[in-house]
Amino acid sequence: MATIITMPRLSDTMTEGTVATWLKKVGDKISEGDILAEIETDKATMEFESFNEGTLLYIGIPEGETAPVDSLLAIIGNEGEDVSALIAGKTAATEEAKPAVAETATAPEVKKEETTTTPAIAASLPKGVIVVTMPRLSDTMTEGTVATWLKKVGDKVSEGDILAEIETDKATMEFESFNEGTLLYIGIQEGNTAPVDSLLAIIGPEGTDISGIAENYKTGGTPQDPVATEEAKSVPAEKTAEPIVQEASTDGQRILASPLAKKIASDKGIQLTQVKGSGENGRIVKSDIENFTPQIVSAPTSAPAKTETVAAAKPFVPAGEVFTEEIKNSQMRKIIAKRLAESLFTAPHYNLVIEVTMDDAMKSRAIINSVPDTKVSFNDMVIKACALALKKHPKINSQWREDAIIINHHVNIGVAVAVEDGLVVPVLRFTDAMSLSQIGGNVRDLAGRAKNKKLLPTEMEGSTFTVSNLGMFGITEFNSIINQPNSAILSVGAIVEKPVVKNGQIVVGNTMMLSLACDHRTIDGATGAQFLQTLKQFIENPVTMLA
Repeated sequence: MATIITMPRLSDTMTEGTVATWLKKVGDKISEGDILAEIETDKATMEFESFNEGTLLYIGIPEGETAPVDSLLAIIGNEGEDVSALIAGKTAATEEAKPAVAETATAPEVKKEETTTTPAIAASLPKGVIVVTMPRLSDTMTEGTVATWLKKVGDKVSEGDILAEIETDKATMEFESFNEGTLLYIGIQEGNTAPVDSLLAIIGPEGTDISGIAENYKTGGTPQDPVATEEAKSVPAEKTAEPIVQEASTDGQRILASPLAKKIASDKGIQLTQVKGSGENGRIVKSDIENFTPQIVSAPTSAPAKTETVAAAKPFVPAGEVFTEEIKNSQMRKIIAKRLAESLFTAPHYNLVIEVTMDDAMKSRAIINSVPDTKVSFNDMVIKACALALKKHPKINSQWREDAIIINHHVNIGVAVAVEDGLVVPVLRFTDAMSLSQIGGNVRDLAGRAKNKKLLPTEMEGSTFTVSNLGMFGITEFNSIINQPNSAILSVGAIVEKPVVKNGQIVVGNTMMLSLACDHRTIDGATGAQFLQTLKQFIENPVTMLA
């Protein structure tokens, strides 16, 4: 059966999109995960992948043309399938793509109340009331978690105010209001997860009755407004005690804290009520928790314990307490688990290991870094060597598709960066065209913003090869899981000083282990080995990378 593909909403503020490039044409076979087109939004040009498989039967928006979100973009179905009824007019296409909206357009008068369950029906809302839904803050985001609410019910909201911090599958991002009024309702509580387009909040004139709207939109968590007082009363006090300690002071005022500060405080057993925030509006940030010194409270003196004589034959059993901790999986951790499991279980991995002599690389790096305002790491040198080696061995720079192998002749290297909640992979676009110092500067910038959760979603997309380095932790050798749709990932170990044989003599040398994980569907063993040989030559002779 044919499936209608509509213009996606690729950013929270996107209302229309422009098709920059079609990467498929009518008649092409489409697999799930294939890139259909490049869509230009109000913020960036992003790749739009297919979540369906079949044949591309129709293109609704030609290259260079702009159309509103949810417009007919394409139709995918079985080869030869008749889709003329879907193309014939906007009404037929709308009924297929948005059944809820189409039904309410022709429904009799008695069904008007049901239209409040559909976000598209704005006519039923009271004057001035705006329904705010969970935004899609990245192209792969299907659900989001509210990390922190920066406003509470009853607060005045101005256009541009930060409503909440939303945790996506890639980062925690600030979500600002595009409307003004009073925050009348919160639909998704802190820590709760809900699908994109679920009711997040309602903004409108103070005192507006929004009970019918709230009830019909209820998804993603316990409501937090006067309408839901009966439901709130049914919650036992024991269940609400812990959030109150962390989120409100003794006088009932809300405590503002960043998600990272909350996590560190929770790990250290620090109550936020005892911490003075140094951030904007008294917000508690990471440094406040790290620099916090708890007040020492003298414990009451207890009576000395009675001593007992223990029989010599009785074994000593240490007293203790079974203690476990449950940490709720973040959106990032869920996505990491899902994607790496899919990669490991769908791509037949194999690993090739090579040892690289680093003596000349160490000398060259010292010379390069002697230039003022220049700072190059060994990892930067590895990345540069990879980029040049990929140009010589493009089969490594590939991706698997059921009907074909895609060879990428552009080199976009993803650099794995460890962050608080897991791992992100910012991308260096056209890495082969960068100098060593440009690579170094870009890596430092991307890694720094990754750790502060300030990376844009577009900066983590489009990699063709990945480098993961655990050498700075003293790990000498390891194997990584391929970051699909890449076909390979390089694992970089630590530089080790050890005895080596040179010209028949045992001398002290410096070596480094490199492990290349390959997808056997796209890369044969000999191809991977040849790539590693070339990579080894570049790293051992850094001057060749400057040619």
